[in-house]
Amino acid sequence: MKLKLKGVLTGLFALTLLFSVGYYWFNPAELQQAPEVDFKIVDGRALRLTQLKGQPVLVVFWATSCAGCIKEMPHFIELYHELAPRGLEIVAVAMAYDPPNQVMEMRQRKQIPYPIALDIQGDVARAFGDVRLTPTTFLIDSQGQVVSQKTGMLNMARMRQKLDSMLPAAKGG
Repeated sequence: MKLKLKGVLTGLFALTLLFSVGYYWFNPAELQQAPEVDFKIVDGRALRLTQLKGQPVLVVFWATSCAGCIKEMPHFIELYHELAPRGLEIVAVAMAYDPPNQVMEMRQRKQIPYPIALDIQGDVARAFGDVRLTPTTFLIDSQGQVVSQKTGMLNMARMRQKLDSMLPAAKGG
């Protein structure tokens, strides 16, 4: 009888452990609400992150002096052209130390189609946990939750898969 009870308790412990691991795996503790920030877009517009609720958003911190950022740019441009019609928004945030004239020149030269914000005072970087390294990318879901954060270059194939699962299916396909 004691042996059977020990087996049942061991089984219950294992199930509890498995449930706990599964819960934290699929409901990560670090999942948090994106900060309420205002972006100052280079074209003069003001854009509140809360205005974009209801759609996934990539917030990309970058600098004109960051080789990885420049290397990623064509991939973000391609993602934007492909997925913006399905609801994706990308906001690129130029770091406070980046001279605005260089940001504007890069935007024009690379023909960047998504909004670029100047973070002259560093308020946006501070709101996102004091971002200091570039590139740093945050993926925010349609409910306004930060679902991933990556410092360094993204695995674009993996990001495309995540975004594809968050967006409605393409019309006609």
